[in-house]
Amino acid sequence: MIELTTDQLFLLPFLGHFALVAGLYVWLTWERQTALRKGEIKASAFVNANADPERSKRVARNLSNQFELPVFALFAAAIIYQSGRIEEIDIAAAWLFLVGRLIHTVVQTLTTDVPLRGMVFMINFIAVVVLMGRVAQGVFL
Repeated sequence: MIELTTDQLFLLPFLGHFALVAGLYVWLTWERQTALRKGEIKASAFVNANADPERSKRVARNLSNQFELPVFALFAAAIIYQSGRIEEIDIAAAWLFLVGRLIHTVVQTLTTDVPLRGMVFMINFIAVVVLMGRVAQGVFL
């Protein structure tokens, strides 16, 4: 069995987030190309935001979400990693962040259940608050 270092355990969820984003780009491209082939939309419609058909619109919106709250998680991760003082709570928060992002993506792209999406968002929010709290702790304490 492969034994991961503390650094690897901490950074792996953020690499996982990158893989999620890359996968969303592929999925969005697939959805758009499929819509074009089926004649559901003309290529010129993509000049305007929110012109996507419903299926690709949800994927596009989720892709945009990957650059909103996660920016703070990535900022915190860089500061924590640079400090050289990664603790178990940091690793747990990083994994919670990734799990929350994955669940959020499934709910946002495959359902229209906005209340559920809001509840799932709290997973990410809690993880980011913990990570930013650890940054603040490292800076001020």
